[in-house]
Amino acid sequence: MNQFSRTELLYGPEVMEYLASRRVAVFGIGGVGGYVVEGLVRSGIGALDLIDNDTVALTNLNRQIIATHKTIGRPKVDVAKERILDINPDCIVRTYNTFFLPETADEFDFSEYDYVVDAIDTVSGKLAIIEKATAEGVPVISSMGAGNKTKASMFEVADIYKTSVCPLAKVMRRECKKRGIKSLKVVYSKEMPLTPGQAEAEDTNPNRRSTPGSTAFVPSVAGLIIAGEIINDFSAFSQ
Repeated sequence: MNQFSRTELLYGPEVMEYLASRRVAVFGIGGVGGYVVEGLVRSGIGALDLIDNDTVALTNLNRQIIATHKTIGRPKVDVAKERILDINPDCIVRTYNTFFLPETADEFDFSEYDYVVDAIDTVSGKLAIIEKATAEGVPVISSMGAGNKTKASMFEVADIYKTSVCPLAKVMRRECKKRGIKSLKVVYSKEMPLTPGQAEAEDTNPNRRSTPGSTAFVPSVAGLIIAGEIINDFSAFSQ
């Protein structure tokens, strides 16, 4: 028996060995990305690269799994690494306290990754991740808008060109088409975003134009769906 015995009952020992040999890069360790990491490490992924330049803030407590009063003010990648190693001490974790943009994209060798997760907010950064992964032939999955939404049951997995309603997905469809990106797996929701209240809120990301509303259960569901897609894809790849 080991800590992954229950997972092994579903996938078998060969798949578990395969998962232990995989490296996944998660760009963005926030409401969505934090739960992607949680799902992956608890599923036996052997190596994780964490990329985020933000620190844990008070306003993260409502939705981010790494956020507690004890972690406020600490770099998210450092807190996430500690949590990963508490869950699986054998996991190999590399952290990058970097704000990923096209200008910083060359700092990362995408050929090292077996799967890439885009869980960041900026369109230019998302496109750079997708282009770099695509150029290396590495599978990538991208999170569309999870802010200003309250219906976790409305998330779907689809190709970017089959999405609708989501404003971010609309922008990404257009930009992916311009760049000749023929396919992109995304997690998105057809729920119409709500208009958040105008109450002041702390936001540590200076690149975000406005502060979206969010809940404990919408970003977490999106993140766990992404983790599940990766594990199931790896299961198929290993056959």
